Parts: sequence; structure tokens; C-alpha cells
Amino acid sequence: MEILHVSAECYPVAKAGGLGDVVGALPKYLAEAGHIAKVVMPMYRTKFLYENKWDVVHKGSAYLGNTWFDYTVIKETTNKLGFDLYLLDINGLLDREKIYSYPDDVERFTSFQIAVVDWLSSWQHHPDIIHVHDHHTALIPFMIKYCYQYQMLADIPTVITIHNAQYQGWMDWDRSDYIPHWDGWRWGMLDWNNNINPLAAGIRSAWKVTTVSWSYLHELRQESNGLEALFEYEKGKSVGILNGIDTKVWDPATDSYLTDHYTIDTLAAGKRSNKEAICKEFGLNPDKPLFVFIGRLVGEKAADLLPAAIGDSLYYIDQRMNFLVLGSGEAHVEQQLDDMRSYWMGYYNSKIGYNEKLSHQMYAGADFLLMPSRVEPCGLNQMYSMRYGTVPVVRRTGGLRDTVIDFGEPGGYGICFNNASVGDITHAVYRGVELYEDQMHFDNIRRQLMEKDFSWDTSTNQYLDVYKSLLT
Repeated sequence: MEILHVSAECYPVAKAGGLGDVVGALPKYLAEAGHIAKVVMPMYRTKFLYENKWDVVHKGSAYLGNTWFDYTVIKETTNKLGFDLYLLDINGLLDREKIYSYPDDVERFTSFQIAVVDWLSSWQHHPDIIHVHDHHTALIPFMIKYCYQYQMLADIPTVITIHNAQYQGWMDWDRSDYIPHWDGWRWGMLDWNNNINPLAAGIRSAWKVTTVSWSYLHELRQESNGLEALFEYEKGKSVGILNGIDTKVWDPATDSYLTDHYTIDTLAAGKRSNKEAICKEFGLNPDKPLFVFIGRLVGEKAADLLPAAIGDSLYYIDQRMNFLVLGSGEAHVEQQLDDMRSYWMGYYNSKIGYNEKLSHQMYAGADFLLMPSRVEPCGLNQMYSMRYGTVPVVRRTGGLRDTVIDFGEPGGYGICFNNASVGDITHAVYRGVELYEDQMHFDNIRRQLMEKDFSWDTSTNQYLDVYKSLLT
């Protein structure tokens, strides 16, 4: 099969979260399974763009409403990611350093999708499957079905994967002319609560809908930022497929970001040396359990609870632990976390921003990873942490529920709690401290974690089953 993935992110080209990790890994594993996998994404002005070689493979033009724009498609020449990578450029719209958070994001991603479909219409052959990801590409299944000039693509099966349904790409109806001339009788496929809702349009128009964990698929029918009824209605064509992780990138035995590598057989010494290095850098005590948070400092991740939960833990549990936070997001949360550094010096530190190298070092050096998320469609961080022998401390939601079993239950290996609250987080930290001080039990759990298999192999086969079901 030939599968074309269309996405706003792809690691290591440009990444803001788990979407980038998935689109950087799944196509590689599809290719390794003997299929032709391709990815097309916007040509942001990133380090990856300037450090690699490219061939121009197509130039075209299209309309965004009444605005005529030119676009260019380039291809990476060496196949270094393990699949065909294409970048699509539109001057004035996609030629930015950041991926998101521009005031014209609606215009940027709508024009990107139009250009992708226009480019596809010029192919001498068609891919077997078009696989789109999240709202940034969700109009594509609608356009190839209902835009008159792209009807030659209408028979290509489409799959949409929802990585995060909280963001849906809403736009006012006065922008409906952005979409190339389409069948007006199909306006209901675009509309949701009197707005154009690209994610809803993608769910309705795609042949198959997937989510990134089994529990998240169920939760979307209860809470999906207004789309609950739609997910209930479309459940017959929906399937949950748990994300995997790229075990070649995330491997403590070979990780290029680590100076001290380790395997399950050298776990204790390897973890200790990485912990000592990270504690020395941030002024922490390596003899105490180290709890870390790695991620976006936003409400979905319950990052607003971290200052109080960390402070209460240090106060009520007699400073028997250390904390280290890496992330960026809401300004008031960043400020609170920064302000705590002087008050809890020697027990707490933070690094505001995103740093891929430091995140790897923290997974390797930490004893526990905090994930108190309010929403976590799949979660990859808990899988990374387990790969590195770091105990996940998670709220039971979405993919966290599907991947972590509390150590108090039969066969358990993590710490789980039910509510995104300061009290629940603090109690989970206390349980972690108690576990850490039972060294034999703690070491056994860490070994158990490193034996877990969260590779892409199983997930890839499940995606292949979905694709095959659409071709028979």
C-alpha cells in the first residue's frame, strides 16, 4: 500500500507535542513493514530545513477565497527519516519559525490543505490511503469528496486520527469561500453550532476515525469540547489505537543525549549516574527521590496545580524529595514555578522552555515522572519514562489509564490517582517516597518498567488492519 500522511507536525522536522512524535514514527514503521509511506507538512523555517538537501518536485497555484497564491513542494533527497518527506511552502503564510499561535492560523492551515489537495490532483497515480491528523488537516476528507475540482480524488479512502479533540479549528461562515468551490448542499458537513468546524467535518467525511488510545475514544463521547453527540453518532466507524514510541530514538542504551548509557542489567548504576548529573546541574540532592514534570504548562496537563502540589509535598512530607520541572505554557504558571525556586532552593528547580536534550536526561535521571493531566488522549511521556526505568505517577484518564497499572494492584508498576487535585497529587507523591525508601521493591518495579513493550510494532499492525479494511 501507499499511504500519504498529512500533518502540521513531524519529528524531527517540527514538533510541538505528541502529534509530531507520532507522525515522525508511524510512517517509518509502515515503511519497514514493506509499504510506501509519505508525509507532507508545511515548510516552516526550522533547523531541519536548513541542514538537509531538497529537490523541488512541484509548483502550483490555487485560490484561498479571492486570494491567488503560489505554492512549492520540495522533497528530502536522502530518505533519512525512513520515509518520503515532503514540505509545502506558501510565501507569507507558512514561512514562519513557529508552528502555531499566529493570528492568521486559519488562513495558514486552510491554504496548506488546499495546496495539498491541489498537488494530489496533479499526481499521475493516487495513494491508496490519505491519512490526516487533527483539525489542521481535517478539511481534506471533505474537500476531496465535495469540492468540484477535486472529484477525481473522491474514491481515495481517508482516515483521520484525533490526537486532541479540544482544538477544532473553528472559523466563521464568512470564511466559507476559503474552501474551493464546493457542493452547497453539503453545508451541514461543515457546520457545528453555526460555525465551520474543520474537525467535525473531518470526522463526518473521513472513511474511518481513529483516536490515540482506547479510553480516549470512550471519553470523547462524554467530553470532547462540544462534539460529544458527533462521536456517539460516528462510533461505528471509530477505533482506538494506542500510540507507540520509537524505541530506536528512546533507548537508554544508545540515546545520543545521554553521557551515561545503561540497560536493564546496569539499571541501578546507570540511573544513579544520570541522576547525579542532573541533580548537580540543578542544585538538588541525588540521595532523595527525584520527581520531574516534563511538558506543556497548560490546564490540560494540570500544570496550574503543580506549584501548590509541589509546595504542599515539600511542606507536609518533610522535604523527603526533590522536584524538577521542564516546560513552557501559560505565563502565570511559568511565573509561579519560577518564583518557587528561591523559596525551595535545594529541593526544587525549574527550566522554563523546551529542551529536547534535557528532557531525555530527565527521563534517565528521574525516579518518578508526574503526569496529573486533566486531558491526556494517549500520552507518550509515561511510555518514555518506563523505557528509562522511571516510575510514572499519573491520573487515570485517556491513554494514562490504558498504559499504567498502580503498583498496589496485581502486576502493577506505576502510581495512579483519580482526580486532578492538589490533594491527590500530594498523596501520590507520598506513596512514591514510601516506595522509593523500600529499595528492593522499588528496584523490582524499575526492572518491570524497562521490560514493557510500547514499541510501534503492535500499533502499526492495527493501522494496517484499518487501511486494509477500507480497500476490500
